[in-house]
Amino acid sequence: MKDTVQHRPASPALVGDVEFRLLVDSVTDYAIFLLDAGGFIRTWNAGAKQIKGYEPEEVIGRHVSMFYPEELVAKKWPEHELAVARDCGRFESEGWRIRRDGTRFWASVVITRLLDAQGQFHGYSKITRDVSERRQQEEQLRHSEERFRLLVEGVQDYAIFMLDPSGHVVSWNAAAERTKGYEAPEILGKHFSIFYPEELNAAGWPAEELRQALERNRFEDEGWRIRKDGSRFWANVVITPLYDARGRHRGFAKVTRDLTDKRRISNLEDKGRRLTDFLAMLGHELRNPLAPISNAVSIIEMADVDSEPVRAARAVISRQLKQMTRLVDDLMDVGRITSGKIHLESKPVNLREAIGEAIEAAEPLVRGKAHSLKLETGNCDPWLQGDKARIVQVVGNLLTNAVKFTPDGGLIVVALRCTDTHAEISVRDTGIGIPHELLVDIFNPFVQGDQDAARSQGGLGLGLSLVREIVLRHRGDVNVYSPALMGRGSEFVVRLPRRESPADAAAATPAESGARRKILVVDDNQDSADTMRAVLDAMGYRTGVEYDGNAALAAIGSERPDAVLLDIGLPGLSGLEIAERVRRGMANPPPLIAVTGYGQDSDRATAFQAGFHAHLTKPVDVAELSQLLQRLFA
Repeated sequence: MKDTVQHRPASPALVGDVEFRLLVDSVTDYAIFLLDAGGFIRTWNAGAKQIKGYEPEEVIGRHVSMFYPEELVAKKWPEHELAVARDCGRFESEGWRIRRDGTRFWASVVITRLLDAQGQFHGYSKITRDVSERRQQEEQLRHSEERFRLLVEGVQDYAIFMLDPSGHVVSWNAAAERTKGYEAPEILGKHFSIFYPEELNAAGWPAEELRQALERNRFEDEGWRIRKDGSRFWANVVITPLYDARGRHRGFAKVTRDLTDKRRISNLEDKGRRLTDFLAMLGHELRNPLAPISNAVSIIEMADVDSEPVRAARAVISRQLKQMTRLVDDLMDVGRITSGKIHLESKPVNLREAIGEAIEAAEPLVRGKAHSLKLETGNCDPWLQGDKARIVQVVGNLLTNAVKFTPDGGLIVVALRCTDTHAEISVRDTGIGIPHELLVDIFNPFVQGDQDAARSQGGLGLGLSLVREIVLRHRGDVNVYSPALMGRGSEFVVRLPRRESPADAAAATPAESGARRKILVVDDNQDSADTMRAVLDAMGYRTGVEYDGNAALAAIGSERPDAVLLDIGLPGLSGLEIAERVRRGMANPPPLIAVTGYGQDSDRATAFQAGFHAHLTKPVDVAELSQLLQRLFA
């Protein structure tokens, strides 16, 4: 910087006490010097020389602005400091100053107005201290704090925030906003209990968490938490008390992670192959006797029966048959889950309609135990992409579970809630609840709550396992909450991704009747074959029956039926072998429909590969068979 500083001829130094002058001159940590009324330097001590680098003869008589950076000189900052000191008696500040070698240092400056005994203004004293090291430490601390802030803000998967000692939120990171839905201005100063469900707040659980954190120096838990939009998510929570250097409690650090997407079904494949084979065989053996019973019920329903006892007995058989079929279906579904081969359609599904169908199917069970069933949907009418029958099965299984474990006269509430991206189905009951130790395993196959010696609740413990797998396959999640005290009921919450409402689907054109067509029934179970023939006769078809593979192959060649209902497991030739021979040996083979107790996806694939047109699982649903034949003969 060019020497543009003003000069004034030196004048005799102010007279002072000799001892005081020696004291000032010997100070090396502070630059202590005098300025006249115009701001020109009159004295120079050893500290000034050490800090600023000038010898006395280089500075005495020069204006104090020589120590200021150009930008401050241009702003007339030195003159401003002197004016404030003269008017107020004192000026103090910190800022950049310049040494003789041109380097900068951070200075703490105090300028004091000097008056003589008569109160006349004579000039200024100026004390300067080099505090660059302190400023550097402060800058390092600031940068460290900034890096820590950026670190916390940059974390994507964890909501990290601080609470004061009473539990009020005092900091908020971006992940906390994303996880819980609140922006910082909305939540700072609020008590952290706002994130907890009503039942946990009523039980005083937030305060208990803080108490345990102080007692153990750390608290960790998993449970339900509430977002701003009211939806629930399953959270892992760690709370750590914070103390200052003196050991005083200053608050808590709280780290929350959304584990909703992590609560997935355990991998069953390592132990599932033999279970799958067993369930497939069990399902086959159970379906075989169910098939003729189902056919017999269908025949009775088609007959004009006047006897009230017969009608009552038919209703009992029909209900129990449906229950048995449902249990077998659950077994087969678990087999598919274990092998990872469960099949889902992907079509638009109106969730309100699916819930309505599930409630309608469950009403007899609800009435049987004198429960009250309440449906809460508000204005929520979401659509999903998925398998409607499976969604109905999910809600139905949850309702069945609630009915089973709620004493007579209880309340079951089905609620439907919507967010921008998801729909939530809640099934809440006033039943016996779920023990805490069972919550972790409640969605695993064959896990059931406590039952009495008579197993009055029944079931195989498969319903919730199927619920979880179906929901997961729809890219959703399901969670359960039950208070720690037994008898407080439980709540299951299913969360599924939404899609836009589709255009109205065109109404399907019903198929024309295939009356008087010839159908051959082939089954080694004579009861099953004969009752199926009777069902087809009642539908108006002409039917024939064979009971083994060789006879069936001959009848197909000689009788030329319009369709064949063919069992897979036959003596002589199996159904698969018959299909392959028919396909190879006939120019225009009739459509073959597999009717079998083997109902896994692999069984279907094998049947289609062998040449079957369709695959039905025993016991055959008569309405489904009728529609299939109508489509076939249309």
